[in-house]
Amino acid sequence: MATLTLRLPDKLDRQLTALAAQTHQNRSELARTALEEFLSELERKQLMDALVAEAKTAYADKAVRQGALEIADEFLPLDNAAWDMAEGRKPGDPEPKPWWK
Repeated sequence: MATLTLRLPDKLDRQLTALAAQTHQNRSELARTALEEFLSELERKQLMDALVAEAKTAYADKAVRQGALEIADEFLPLDNAAWDMAEGRKPGDPEPKPWWK
């Protein structure tokens, strides 16, 4: 395992020390966990940013947008049937009353 030495501002050092005492963990474990979570979240954010950029690029193309709408229209009846099954309705059952009215 590699070693990392870093300087912490006094306030952050006090917070880390207090949390270590409260959780009965050592400071290194807490710092390692925080760094792992930060890097994981950063990686997730970068992936989502890339996906959004790709989607914006694709949907700027009229043909891609039209194709996506056609696919959505094609699958709408299947989606509705899946929701009916998930909610315990059978084909031919009356539509439920809207819960928001």
